[in-house]
Amino acid sequence: MNEKTRGMSQTRQVFTELRTAIVGGRLLPGSKLNIAALAEELDVSAGAVREGLAMLEAEALVVSEPARGYRVSPISQADLEELVKARIEIEKLCLAEAIRHGDLAWEGSVVSAHHRLSRLAERDAAMPSVLSTEWTDSHAEFHNALVAGCPNGWLLRMHQMLYQQSERYRQLSAPMSKESRDVGAEHQALLDAVLNRDILAAQTLIAEHLQTTGRLLLAALKANPPAER
Repeated sequence: MNEKTRGMSQTRQVFTELRTAIVGGRLLPGSKLNIAALAEELDVSAGAVREGLAMLEAEALVVSEPARGYRVSPISQADLEELVKARIEIEKLCLAEAIRHGDLAWEGSVVSAHHRLSRLAERDAAMPSVLSTEWTDSHAEFHNALVAGCPNGWLLRMHQMLYQQSERYRQLSAPMSKESRDVGAEHQALLDAVLNRDILAAQTLIAEHLQTTGRLLLAALKANPPAER
């Protein structure tokens, strides 16, 4: 592996590991990200850390401040409300395009992703306040599968960015959330609308699904705002 390839590999490592930690709630909002400390912890160069942080800043997961360096992006009730509105509009566009252009292979991937998700418990049996990692991964897979038939790459990139931001709020709010909903029934209804190629029904259902999630997360944040560092 030459020096350039090694540097790119290290940058991708930094980006992937920090993104996972931020989205998963292990790095709290406002946490300071020290370049030297991260380079030592991840066993990479300081340059790779800087480049990885720049990539994360482009995805709005970290912010840079003059003379203060990088921090994990803060969260707020206002930001969550704006995020939910934006995500609903992008999801509706992606879903409509996926239904118009998706083929039988796309339908099969949606059915397969839903099957896996429907067999999993949302909460960790040993720690009910924590979302199951397997369910979290399968939930992302299902929502990604729903829109994968969309041929517009820009819409899909925005979808992915907004999903990650939403997942960060979900993970941070999980210990405080007291959900009262049948999320399995919501996912089943979405699947049925997609397989029926009913764009209006699918858009209505995804909007209601995301509005419900947003309302529950907002209630959890209002009751117990997560501590920021």
